[in-house]
Formats: sequence, C-alpha cells, structure tokens
Amino acid sequence: MLAKTDFIDLVPHAGDMCLLDGVLAWDASTIHAVSTSHVLRSHPLRGEHGLHAVHLAEYGAQAMAVHGALRARNEGRTEPRPGMLVSLRGVKLSVERVDTLAGTLDVHAECLLADDAGAQYLFRICHEGREIASGRAAVIHPQM
Repeated sequence: MLAKTDFIDLVPHAGDMCLLDGVLAWDASTIHAVSTSHVLRSHPLRGEHGLHAVHLAEYGAQAMAVHGALRARNEGRTEPRPGMLVSLRGVKLSVERVDTLAGTLDVHAECLLADDAGAQYLFRICHEGREIASGRAAVIHPQM
C-alpha cells in the first residue's frame, strides 16, 4: 500500500483537501485508493446537513489525479501538474449522504484516455462492497 505521504507531493491537493488516505493497488490503467475522510466533522466539503453524495465525484477526481501523478513519476516527471475538472457524465449516486457511512470508502478509477492535454476516466466508489457512486470524468491540463 502507498500511504498518503507517498503521493501527497505529486498532486495539487493539500491539507484536508487531500481526501484519499492511501493507494492499495495501481497499474498503467487503474487505481484502487481508500479513504476514511468522509466521516470527519472537519471535512472541507461538508455542509450544515453533512456530506452529500455528490461530493464523491471529488473522490473519483482525486483518484484520477493520483493515478496520473504516479504514471508521470514512473516516466520521470515529479512536479504536480495542474488539472481542471471539466466534465462529469453519467454520474449515479445510490446514497444521499456519505458522512453517515462508517468505515472505509474504496475509490476506483480507470483511465480511458490520457495525453498531454488531459484525461478521461471512469470512477466508482464502493462502501462495504456496495457501489454508492459511479460516473465518467474529464480533466484538462492548462498549457503553462
């Protein structure tokens, strides 16, 4: 397992906004990350009524960022690369809130396409073996 300290310097998410705790497995096209941050009262996306399931898309997006960063590191690039989430498609949510779910979230992402301009991924988030969110996301990398 890769701990958060193994990838935190590779992604632009910092402090409490880095929602993933670790990476259980990854390869050239997929990543399986885990998180327990969804239950924190100090969660940066939490509102007065708790943490809505729509925020699970951010967990998927962060898995994408970590996956892209790990791939880049394997290619010798170590600087965090800014990305902008530009599209969410086919998002399905099977719960209303996630702060009421004890335990660990399993965050999966699969790279469909990636190049210097951006990437497209499928993501799915599971809790205790049950899929609670899924969708497709696209990110672009602004030219510096």
